[in-house]
Amino acid sequence: MQVFCRSRMHSRVVTIGGHRLEGSVAMPEHAAGVVVFAHGSGSSRLSPRNTAVARDLNARGFATLLFDLLTELEAEDRSNVFDIELLGKRVGEAVLWARRSPQLESLPIGLFGASTGAAAALVAAANAPEEISAVVSRGGRPDLAGAFLPLVRAPTLLIVGGADLGIRELNEQALEELTCEKRLDIVPRATHLFEEPGTLEVVVDLAASWFRAHMMAYMGTKL
Repeated sequence: MQVFCRSRMHSRVVTIGGHRLEGSVAMPEHAAGVVVFAHGSGSSRLSPRNTAVARDLNARGFATLLFDLLTELEAEDRSNVFDIELLGKRVGEAVLWARRSPQLESLPIGLFGASTGAAAALVAAANAPEEISAVVSRGGRPDLAGAFLPLVRAPTLLIVGGADLGIRELNEQALEELTCEKRLDIVPRATHLFEEPGTLEVVVDLAASWFRAHMMAYMGTKL
């Protein structure tokens, strides 16, 4: 994994949308873009793996937004946890919030989804094709985005653990449905949570390269 110098960071707690979803923003100086995280079922904005990925992306010059997709009351209903269209709308609300934030409004936006959050990120990207510069899925279930997959225009990277049995096949199926620029990367020996030594670092390397390349391309189209 590459080593980067940490610039001065600005962090704050925020509330998003009419449901006042709790979130946290971290922003380095001269950020290259902002990455909005969509966590998976049974997790929250405090997901240790997503927060670890976010810190590493911050060190590489990206702002990050982690937030809860559901209120505490909504999360008690398990059907909401797997309501991909609802979760996709919440990711869309976070994108709108970022677009209206004075600190973030001019930055290209990328989406990083894990598990079911990957499907939610793809639904949000399909619903806002002009706003999203890139999507990355980590150990995701992009197949759950269903009919939204062919509507995604943002370049999409699917990252899967080589030992994550069954998930690789589901990602391969989703890859076939995507009509945007796309790629599937397999991390050897990694299981679903990328707990094996060095595997999460590989995820960060892949995600950062994907975001930087496509955020630069996105900004080029705006000039």
